[in-house]
Amino acid sequence: MAFDTFMVIAGVYADVESAEADYELVQELHRSEGLMDAYDAAVIHRRPDGKVKITKKHETPTRVGGVLGGGAGLATGLVVALFPFAAIGGGLLLATTAGGAALGALAGHAAAGMSREDLKQLGESLDAGEAGLVVVGVTDMEARIEQAMRRAEKLEKKELKADTEALERDAKEAASE
Repeated sequence: MAFDTFMVIAGVYADVESAEADYELVQELHRSEGLMDAYDAAVIHRRPDGKVKITKKHETPTRVGGVLGGGAGLATGLVVALFPFAAIGGGLLLATTAGGAALGALAGHAAAGMSREDLKQLGESLDAGEAGLVVVGVTDMEARIEQAMRRAEKLEKKELKADTEALERDAKEAASE
């Protein structure tokens, strides 16, 4: 198994506009460094009915995003693990069983890469705001990602270990069913 260690940085925001502005800063940071394939990100918005919707996402094309076709990465998988309705509300479930299976595999891998306590803390933090930004990035970009998320009212950082080979294999298998 080839485990890679990533940093999950989750920001809590008072409004979706602030989360999306920081999302753009994180994206620009990775673009300027030539590291567009080194992170995944998802902006979430808590609707008035309490349900969570993914409003923007970036997935690393060299990881599972390319396999799923519709584009979903570890950040999206983590959001779906924390807020299952986000897959439906965000239109992430493809019209096929394979699309749902692939997204389920991705969410399972993202959740399995963190301790139960870390998942609980992330979910509780994100529950506190109207919006959130979840970024999964390489560990050596942690401080710079944090600086780009300057509008966040609160930041949570957690480590995520992912077997990227198994993740890709499971996503391909689900997509071929």
